[in-house]
Amino acid sequence: MSKKFFVPLWVFGSVLLFLYSFTQVDLSLTLSRASIFQTIEKSFQYVGWFNRPLSTYLYIGVFVILFALYLWTLILVSKEKLNRKTVWIGIIVITGILTLSYNAFSYDLFNYIFDAKIVTHYHLNPYIHKALDFPGDPMLSFMRWTHRVYPYGPLWLALTVPISFIGHNIFFLTFYLFKIMIASFFILCVWSIEKIGKSLKLDNVLYPVVAFAFNPYVLSESLVSAHNDIVMMGLCLYATSLLIDKQALKGSVMYILSAALKFATGLSFIGFLVLLVIRKTKFLIPVSLILMIGAVVLASLRTNFQPWYLLYAFPFAALLIKRRAIRFPYYIFTIASIAYYIPFLYNGNWDPPISMTLNYIILGATALSIVIFLVYFPHSKKETG
Repeated sequence: MSKKFFVPLWVFGSVLLFLYSFTQVDLSLTLSRASIFQTIEKSFQYVGWFNRPLSTYLYIGVFVILFALYLWTLILVSKEKLNRKTVWIGIIVITGILTLSYNAFSYDLFNYIFDAKIVTHYHLNPYIHKALDFPGDPMLSFMRWTHRVYPYGPLWLALTVPISFIGHNIFFLTFYLFKIMIASFFILCVWSIEKIGKSLKLDNVLYPVVAFAFNPYVLSESLVSAHNDIVMMGLCLYATSLLIDKQALKGSVMYILSAALKFATGLSFIGFLVLLVIRKTKFLIPVSLILMIGAVVLASLRTNFQPWYLLYAFPFAALLIKRRAIRFPYYIFTIASIAYYIPFLYNGNWDPPISMTLNYIILGATALSIVIFLVYFPHSKKETG
């Protein structure tokens, strides 16, 4: 297939995901008061909530198309048939389309909005007060996890409170302001991967950029569901790029800011400090990958595994993607994380035996990845990065 179709095909794939996302609009949420849009919205909701087999098949179909496009893009880049300008046009266009999507696979974005609203509208402390303390608020009708207090670091409040203030308690406006802000950090993450690749003098700098930025799982969790983990990782990756460029002070500040948003990158900061002492920055990416895999494990043990936790490790894995010991597990967990939502979409709940099925998906992906890693790791030094 000719590379001239690269951007149009990704527009097509992104629009499919954009459209599918609106099948998951909560039944208690109305996005528009205009009757024509309400009619369209209800028709999409009917598919997602009342025709679950069709919704599941559509979900699988959309992600099969996106994954095929992803593999095709990796092939084009590996053969150096795509230039930097074309790749970045694709990234910007995809980001623009999916930023407009509904947060189909997670309710976390609503919690981010309400946490900031506690400050700007109710003038109270979200570390003390929770959503359930405001039973008359209309947002509670379509939220989840309303019983918890604010679980993030102060930097996330510093980023979200101004957005909530600008949104002026207008849900539609605030919703998209949050998504735009989170999408900007996705771009920072991708840009930092490219910057790190150049600093490390990788053979093909665009390969890790594409491996991360066009990954269907990454697009879904970062731009559709809009998890704040990508904000944390944007700061962390930027900090990593500064350290590799021997800007230790600025890098330290950025690492601290990343951990002040969400604490998972605290482990990566430990690796940063060790490598700062021994001055072997070439080990920074592998060590960071190991530590962030540890963060994924710890987060999963603390609660349950959630697909977006893999955003901690995927940027560093993308930088080592040329190594088969990393590449194949990367693809396996991409597929497993996408498949993770299929039982819920089909059945409409997370109850047993679905919870056991999800455990089998992740345990199977983990076991297979470990085996592949052990097989290919002895040969990894011969592979170029």
